[in-house]
Amino acid sequence: MPTSAEWLEVRAHLLLCRHALALAAVSEYPDVPRVAGTPLLTSPDWMPPGPLPLADLSLELKASAALPEVPVSALPDGFGSYSEAMAALAAPAVFQNRETYRLLGFTGRHLTFGLGSYFDGIDVGEACAHEYAAREMGRIDALPSRSGVGDPCDPRRRPVNVAISTLTLRHDEVSGEATFFLHWRDPKRVGHAGGMFQVLPVGVFQGSSEADFSLWHCMIREFAEEMLGAEEIHDADYAAWPFARRLTEAARVFYLGMGVDPLTFATDMLTVAVIEASRFDDLFGDLVSHNEEGEVLRGLPFTASNIERFVHHEPTQAAGAALLSLAWQHRAELLKA
Repeated sequence: MPTSAEWLEVRAHLLLCRHALALAAVSEYPDVPRVAGTPLLTSPDWMPPGPLPLADLSLELKASAALPEVPVSALPDGFGSYSEAMAALAAPAVFQNRETYRLLGFTGRHLTFGLGSYFDGIDVGEACAHEYAAREMGRIDALPSRSGVGDPCDPRRRPVNVAISTLTLRHDEVSGEATFFLHWRDPKRVGHAGGMFQVLPVGVFQGSSEADFSLWHCMIREFAEEMLGAEEIHDADYAAWPFARRLTEAARVFYLGMGVDPLTFATDMLTVAVIEASRFDDLFGDLVSHNEEGEVLRGLPFTASNIERFVHHEPTQAAGAALLSLAWQHRAELLKA
């Protein structure tokens, strides 16, 4: 086992080189499909031929099945899990073990979930990323944790926490032009994908209460928190919440696919929310420039040059790059008034 100091050296390399490591980690999966030519790995069952209205997806909640044990090689001496080591030695500002919905299966347009926790994903995915960084540094020769997971797109092999990643498009129906928004994730404040760009908003699929099992409700909370700087919302009455009602009326929301980060195994549902310009300005007139996870890049023109920039030339998280690329491919359908 590494010492705490040696573990921290590898952790620092992982934080500094996440984007390059993710690009390299794709080579570990030559037979797994990728989304739109980006590093994001996927299953053919997850990818529709075109944008689907989010409401066309159905959800089922059932008991979580047992998972095979994954050997963990990336722990410093004295720690029993990767999340325990992170909490003690390198905790970001936002690091809480919230209950999540864990993906169990996806057939057609029907998703099955069980209950899990945020640290479930950290203990496997972040540990595998750390292990990969250690090998790239020459500290180890093999990848037993990654090998133990096997196919990263198989939810029977590991705990799969799904993040809902949303590309928000402000669409001017008169001019036909659109703008979008990105998040630069501060590595001092987040436990995943620090130092990288991502679409906005993004949130792990979880409920604000035991009865709150809804993709759209989760997205509403993230819009309020990440774009308006609201405090984290743990309980909400969506029918009585003016912002929730107005956003539901204004947004046309689509599902474009789902994929897995090749380095961390973070699994993202790729969605797009299109909001007409005047209604967007009414909802998000107080759009923040920073939130508790990083900086908000506002009003980027939705153009080929910007898609090329953030897909191929900036350190953009694999899910964000894939979503930008897919949205550009399907822009005529997405922006149809």
